[in-house]
Amino acid sequence: MEYSKKEIKKGITAHTIKTDSFKTDLMAVFLTTKLNRENVTKNAIIPMILRKGSAKFENAEEINKHLEEMYGAELDCGIDKTGDNQVLKFYVETIDDKYLTSKEDLLLKGINTLLDIAFNPKIQNNAFEKDYINTEKDKLKIIIEGKKDNKSMYANLRCQEEMFKETPFGLYKYGYIEDIDGINEKNLYEYYKKLIANCKIDIFVSGDINEEEVISEIKNDENIKKLNEREPVYNQKNMKLEKHEEREIIEKADVTQGNLVLGLSIDEESKKEKYVAVVYNAILGGSATSKMFQIVREKHSLAYTASSSFLRHKNCIFIKCGIEIENYKKTLDLIKEQIEDMKKGNFTDDDMANSKVRNNCTY
Repeated sequence: MEYSKKEIKKGITAHTIKTDSFKTDLMAVFLTTKLNRENVTKNAIIPMILRKGSAKFENAEEINKHLEEMYGAELDCGIDKTGDNQVLKFYVETIDDKYLTSKEDLLLKGINTLLDIAFNPKIQNNAFEKDYINTEKDKLKIIIEGKKDNKSMYANLRCQEEMFKETPFGLYKYGYIEDIDGINEKNLYEYYKKLIANCKIDIFVSGDINEEEVISEIKNDENIKKLNEREPVYNQKNMKLEKHEEREIIEKADVTQGNLVLGLSIDEESKKEKYVAVVYNAILGGSATSKMFQIVREKHSLAYTASSSFLRHKNCIFIKCGIEIENYKKTLDLIKEQIEDMKKGNFTDDDMANSKVRNNCTY
């Protein structure tokens, strides 16, 4: 696999990954901007609107017809948060030309399609189409209202919200119900233009590709030519979590099973310390041989799921357990015992070695 990147314009970077491991080629556009309360909901709805049509493709039906003509190419889009940034994501995946009976230039067609959808939206009277806005606003409401449906995911989300209250990372990536009614076809389009003019833009292309051909296609695309150079508006360094007293947040629901989530903030500065956190997490709850799995789940049978994960961008470890509600106190006490054991160094050399191998830590 060969990776390279090239600055197309200031603030706009093309990344190529040459590999023959797959039968498809993947193109992606990432628009990265600061995560903030004012615009989080607008950012969430924009990919949904852009997916509905472009200046070239009148509506979603035309987009889908075009994708079918490209041997069933797939288009996807969405929203995510990475550290203190919000990322709007667009993808197109096509069959690699070498698996076709004739040369179709599907890779280049895919790049053109993706860039057209992301940067050349369908506009009427200097605004997005009103019907599209109303439809996607209703869909976004359903997504936001449904965040409680997955209890495990919701518990983890609530832990993050409480830990990072009053900071960007504490915001829900899909935004907030109370913001939706104030969004309309005109103010959303005005915001979109500001976003496109100022965000960090990364374009990724991977597959059995010709790097020079890909870069040339991106550089000469009319949508890219129209974009200005920029000093990207995004958070290059994540805000550190302020130290605070331990807090316990309990939300009750009419269920027999519950979800217990503990958030641990790590005070570290160097890259080596971050690797230490990776190994620490693997021993604590990041594998089937971990303390959480072997002791909390297997030995004491206090949880039907028990694990931990390390969030690199925010230097935090989240311990997650699915429990019977009546076992909450016992489980919490036992988890705290495992954390104390880690402090005391109560783990073996084999635990260390296995965790390093599993996470590619070689120091």
